[in-house]
Order: sequence, then C-alpha cells, then structure tokens
Amino acid sequence: MGSESFPSGTRKPKVWVRVIAFAAVLATAWHIFASFLWIAPPSPLREVVPGSALSSYMLPMFGQSWSVFAPEPINGDFHFNVRAKVQGDDGELRETGWVSATDVELSMIRYNLTPPRGGLQSSEVASSYKTAYDKLEQVQRTTVGGDFAVDEWLVGLEAALENQAEAATQNADADEEPVEVNTAEIAQLVAEERRAAAYATQVARAIWGADVEEVQYRVSRQNVVPFADRHNADAERPEPSVILPGWRGPVVEEGQDDGNFAETFRKQYERNAE
Repeated sequence: MGSESFPSGTRKPKVWVRVIAFAAVLATAWHIFASFLWIAPPSPLREVVPGSALSSYMLPMFGQSWSVFAPEPINGDFHFNVRAKVQGDDGELRETGWVSATDVELSMIRYNLTPPRGGLQSSEVASSYKTAYDKLEQVQRTTVGGDFAVDEWLVGLEAALENQAEAATQNADADEEPVEVNTAEIAQLVAEERRAAAYATQVARAIWGADVEEVQYRVSRQNVVPFADRHNADAERPEPSVILPGWRGPVVEEGQDDGNFAETFRKQYERNAE
C-alpha cells in the first residue's frame, strides 16, 4: 500500500531524468526572472542579484532593452561605416572607400529564422559611441574630430579632452559657478573609442588585409518617419545625425581572432556585392 504504483505499461522515470528535468525547470525559472529584471526599468529589485551577476549573465547573449516597448519605443536606426588607409605596393598610403559594417551584418539576419548574434554588433557599437559622444562639451567634440593615429593615441586623446575641461574650469569667471571636469564622460568616450577602433580594425582587415595602417569610422543615427506622419504617403525619414571622428591607429584586443572574423564578415560582404 505504501509503495508508489504506476499504470500498467509505464515505468518510473530514472533518477537522472528527474535530475535533468528539475535542473531545466530551475534554469528556465532563473532565465525568466533575470530577463524580467533586465528588461524592466532599473529598480531596487535588481539588488536581489548580487554584484554584477545579472549583467554577466545577460550580456552579451541575452541583452535586451525595455525601450522596445511603450512608452518610448526605439524609433531610429544606427549605422557604423568604416574606411582605412592601406599601404600600397609602392609604400604609399591609399585611402579606401567606405564600407557599411551595419549593412553587411543586417544581411546576415534578414529573412533568417535563426539569426546570429553577430548581426547586431556594429549597431550596438554605434549606439554606445553616440551616447558617450553626446555627453561631451562642444569643444571636446571638435577634438574627437581630429586625427589620433600615432602609438598610444588613446592616451593622447584622453589627455587632450581632460586638458580642455581643465582649461574651461580655469577660464570660468569668478562670479560663475565652478565648472567641474567631466572626468566620467571623458572616460566613457575613451572606452567607446577603443571599442569602436577595435571593431573598425577587424572590419578593415577583413576587407583590405593586414596592411591597414589607419582606420576611420562614421557613426550615424536616422529616425523613422514621425508617428504623426505615418499615413502620409509622401513622408520621408529625417536626415541622419552623423558623427565623424578623425583617423585612428588600429586597435587589436587580446584574444581577438581576426581570422575567424574575416572569414565570416568577408564572405557576407562579397555575397552582398554580387
């Protein structure tokens, strides 16, 4: 009477099947909970997950944005274009044309039921870069538009931005509120410069080979047709907002695999060119 009985013709699930099923349930519950915390607007509820465990789990594979939904849905496209200076057979540097890394990547996910995560990289790079750039002072944005193509150029760029901020502080009138150096904004911009330059270097080497001496990237954002004009057949998208930093020296991150990247990216690039 006390033993568990099963209908005729069925067998009791094995222990390992139960363990796997239980683990799958726990993993599913955690993923749903983590996704909820990540997508929802920031709140104290996120503190139930210690340290950086939540961001480490969600990024880069499961990153999402709650702004996909109301009240402020995403309403524009980001593009990341790359060109380079390549050393020719005569030893002279020649300037290439622009390549849209975003168009190449989007072609990997368009009409694809199982799109690769790699189809979103350049859009994310462009979005993060523009966010950091927009936080700078106008004079600092002008500096970003200059060329920094020497060794350790990131250090030089950061120093130039900091010097400008300090000069603005010293030149402030005595009766004005003191101007604080925007150290955090500078650090964020430099981090995004490194990220953008590293990605541009991979794109450039994939297209033009290892003789890339300098890279330049162009970041743009173009809004969709305004909601109020959605029924207007003649409505056009607004002009894109374009950021054009100067030329930069190549950046190669530790563990970066140019071979695998080039094999995937160049194949898709050539397919689009056909």
